[in-house]
Amino acid sequence: MSFVVERSSTLDVEVAELWSVIATPAGVNAELRPWVRMRFPRRIRRQTLSTALLNQVTQPMPCWMLAGGVIPFDRHLLGFESMDDGVGFVEESSSWLQARWRHERTVGAVAGGTELTDRVTCRPRFVVSWPVTRVVVGAVFAHRHRRLRRRWGSVSTATRLPALRNRLPRRPRRRI
Repeated sequence: MSFVVERSSTLDVEVAELWSVIATPAGVNAELRPWVRMRFPRRIRRQTLSTALLNQVTQPMPCWMLAGGVIPFDRHLLGFESMDDGVGFVEESSSWLQARWRHERTVGAVAGGTELTDRVTCRPRFVVSWPVTRVVVGAVFAHRHRRLRRRWGSVSTATRLPALRNRLPRRPRRRI
């Protein structure tokens, strides 16, 4: 039994600048902090998660998930289905706790900034943990997006309104 969690934020930053941070192990941990830290393999800790790196790494990479940054609670086998530098990635992984973990992250330019969307499909290994896992995964991604908005700032709806108007169909005005 799987569930999906989706979060989007419109950030006041250019795509290239945002990608240069969020596509690094340090950037991932900055989003997760202080609740969780992901301990990446030594060979990639100081690198950017990029197409070039992922072409070299053909096997899933074992990562420890640490509660509060210190207490191991899960062993994650991090694998990528696809990576498009500056556009997004699709992570397809599993762990001791999750039979399936699919994280799709996309970034794209919008009026005044960058829209970042995370979509996570999760299937816990233990059916009884499903309700708690759904709440925890939702809370973790809400936390990650709060941290991103705190760091980069949000693009207000007023700034995005002209772009949104162009996407919406126009309604005929009623005459009274």
